[in-house]
Amino acid sequence: MTLIAAFAVAAADLAAAVSRRRRMPSSSVPSTAAASIVIPNWNGRDLLAKYLPSVIEASAGNSANEIIVVDNGSTDGSVEFVRENFPRVRVLALGENLGFGGGSNAGIHAARNDVAVLLNSDMRVEPGFLAPLLEAFTDEKVFAVSCQIFFSDPSKRREETGLAQGWWEHGGLRVGHREDPDIVTLFPCFYGGGGSCAFHREKFLELGGFDEIFQPFYLEDTDLGYMAWKRGWKVLYQPRSVVYHEHRGTIGKRFSDAYIQGVLKKNFLLFTWKNIHEWRKLGPHFLSTAGGVIFSAIFGDSADRPNLSGLWKAVRQLPGALSARRRARSLSLVSDTEAFRRPLGGYFRDRFEAPETDPETLRVLFFSPYPIYPPTHGGAVFMYQTVRELANLCELHLFILLEYESEYEPHRELDRIAASSLCILRPENKRKDIASLQPNSVREFRHRETEWLLHRQLYLNRVDVLQLEYTTLGQYAPAFDRMACVLFEHDVYFQSIARALPYIGGAMKRVKARYEYLRALRFELPMLRKVDRIQVCSGANAAYLLQFAPELKGKIDDDLRAGIDTASYSFQPDGREPDTMLFLGSFRHVPNQEGLQWFTREVLPRILEKRPRARLVVVGSEPPARHSLPFHEAIELRGFVEDVREPLNRYAVFVCPILSGSGMRVKLLEAFAAGIPVVSTSLGAEGLAGRDGELCALADKPEAFAEKVVELLMFREKAAELAVRARAEVETNKNMAVMTARLAESYRQVLRAKRKL
Repeated sequence: MTLIAAFAVAAADLAAAVSRRRRMPSSSVPSTAAASIVIPNWNGRDLLAKYLPSVIEASAGNSANEIIVVDNGSTDGSVEFVRENFPRVRVLALGENLGFGGGSNAGIHAARNDVAVLLNSDMRVEPGFLAPLLEAFTDEKVFAVSCQIFFSDPSKRREETGLAQGWWEHGGLRVGHREDPDIVTLFPCFYGGGGSCAFHREKFLELGGFDEIFQPFYLEDTDLGYMAWKRGWKVLYQPRSVVYHEHRGTIGKRFSDAYIQGVLKKNFLLFTWKNIHEWRKLGPHFLSTAGGVIFSAIFGDSADRPNLSGLWKAVRQLPGALSARRRARSLSLVSDTEAFRRPLGGYFRDRFEAPETDPETLRVLFFSPYPIYPPTHGGAVFMYQTVRELANLCELHLFILLEYESEYEPHRELDRIAASSLCILRPENKRKDIASLQPNSVREFRHRETEWLLHRQLYLNRVDVLQLEYTTLGQYAPAFDRMACVLFEHDVYFQSIARALPYIGGAMKRVKARYEYLRALRFELPMLRKVDRIQVCSGANAAYLLQFAPELKGKIDDDLRAGIDTASYSFQPDGREPDTMLFLGSFRHVPNQEGLQWFTREVLPRILEKRPRARLVVVGSEPPARHSLPFHEAIELRGFVEDVREPLNRYAVFVCPILSGSGMRVKLLEAFAAGIPVVSTSLGAEGLAGRDGELCALADKPEAFAEKVVELLMFREKAAELAVRARAEVETNKNMAVMTARLAESYRQVLRAKRKL
């Protein structure tokens, strides 16, 4: 049956490709002087008696408003009841039950006004619900405006709110309603609920109204909303227009839940066969349909997959679906991918709102996957200092994912800095899927709630530039036409994995790591091609990326983000505690764990041979247990400190024994600024120091590393000279205030190019 449907759809598409007929859309703006309220009814006399008075009251202020009750062949005396008790209401009595869609179509055909408001018969409206709906028809692209829906029973979960979402997943359409009290103004939505929505009558009829293939009910409104988006129109949600629904007050009383679920399964298939025209979506759809039916037959039905009965019913309606598909193709002006994008807030703003060509004040949304304040790791230092400077140059909005409840309070500090700050606990998604082609770190941060909030912030704050932090957030990079999307690669992810491979123990772990490397390579390079600009820590990072993707040349910046506020670090080359070494870093970061183990096992014993009184001080969050380190009697684990400037100004030599990873070490910038002489591996100093003895001592072998440390411990004048040169370097080339000014200008350059200024 699935093959029959697939071949039939393919044949229909071949025929359509020959004709290539397209009809241009209506571009008129409806008159909003009055509305026609259409209420389909089938044996709902008791519901009309209960809820119709609220509709009459809400429309009474304007004599041009009209109410039409469309009776679908009721046998309970509904027609006579309305005519006798509500003489102002027009009754359109149909001889047979045409279903919700057919009755609605008849009522809208009969309507006299440009705006038709469809209401279920079990809907109570607030007195002022009508005006906000009419106000929303502001331009020629508005197709429909949905009300905000509450249930008559407040104890029920709000399964429908009016703020509808739709997305494509696992070969099929998924829909849902979102409850968001922060949305208090017009907002895009996937479709307008048929029983609580205002339509531009001309556009409604142009699309053919509700399609009869979805009889007897459900998905007619979803189908119509999707067709409107593909037509290039808008569907909006108006939270100020409030209605109350007695959920399934009609359908739920007359049909069993099993019957309702069967209709839904059939209609979800018909929706796809009619409306989805991209075969990169249809191919997986037919495969998942066949697999889902088999799975349901073996393990039982599930609400989110098809079954044999639903497939059989859909195949029986295949001729009607193909006819509807042919018409839908002739009306479509945008692709399926684009139609799913446009109801998202960020895409909606980008596609429909005309931004300023060169805004006087930039609006920037800074999106971080990790906590920023206090800056307990290198990436947080870069982010916090950029945020602090950027807030002086633009209207800055923050969106930050937290890991623990305790992190909310410290982040209130950022409220002083930014125009707005949204912090949420990162949704859990820690399941590792070895069969997935997405890297683990990317999948861990993938969540529909996060995507929703991102686009909400882009829309509500009227953002011009989206600044994404870390490779993992590249999955959220939108394909903007007029807004800018830039990404800071704190490190090149696939390079970091490659560098860690030699230090991974166990054959199975190495196999997994190599597979993760391939997944990272597959994800990272195509993702980087999508963003407008790429920020990296150093020229070395840029050169490495260009080896794999030469086409990125010209869009990589290596001098905008990897810096510090030099002035906030007091320079102290003298007066330090003798024979002390400082290792600084967050120990959630694997390269820090590896580096500390290497230093304590391979380097520290050699230092102690020549300087028996030497002591290693380890500072940073989540350090390893003391007993896990060799020579632990010479090691002091201080753990997290509130201000790293205190240890940076106190101890004699800074060690950076980093063996893997990518990017730039913030710890080295801080050490250079504070005047503590540094010994580092070449990789640890990548992007900062290329020659031994220029800004710091460099060594990659344990013996050489130990000799460099001992030399700086013994010869303080030489150590101080090294520190002076390093401080001058960061003051000149890594000053965050100067770099962030260039960052803001780079944003403007992207916008000017995209907006053709």
